[in-house]
Amino acid sequence: MDGDIQAEIKAGHYREALELLLARYQRKVFRLAYSILGEEAAAEEMAQDIFVKIWKVLPAYRGEASLSTWIYAITRNSCLTRRRQMRRHLTSSLDEAEVKAAVEHGGQAAPERARTLDCAALLAELPPPYRRALALFYLENKSYDEVSAMLDLPAGTVKTYLHRARKQLAASLAQAGRAGK
Repeated sequence: MDGDIQAEIKAGHYREALELLLARYQRKVFRLAYSILGEEAAAEEMAQDIFVKIWKVLPAYRGEASLSTWIYAITRNSCLTRRRQMRRHLTSSLDEAEVKAAVEHGGQAAPERARTLDCAALLAELPPPYRRALALFYLENKSYDEVSAMLDLPAGTVKTYLHRARKQLAASLAQAGRAGK
């Protein structure tokens, strides 16, 4: 699948290889970063940082793993590190509109927002391991084995995460349907 990119790497044409990588993997890296970080701006910044990192280590790529697995591993590890850093610096201002709305409504979301079905919010409610497995399996169309390799988890665990994620999403959708009535 990525034979053309690997040929460019072997030939030492790293700029051409990176251009092909960007064309083929930029959106996929962004989606995985978004599924881990949960913020569009952070995911965009992270995707840029990841491709800079790939550019620096491209000559060291030995081809032991498929190119997509290698890129996803770099993405996953970089995003998990960034998420840990983000948690350490997480603060909220009482001036933020959503904080004010939550305070005004006794800790609940604003009524008009509660009635709106927001798929991104439903996905954000999933635990991060479930969200990552779901993104790779359904959004990136990866097989169980590929998701297993990319997340460094046994295939059975990936299947369990996907089952639980679907179950939790179904429950959230049912609850949202009852709340909207």
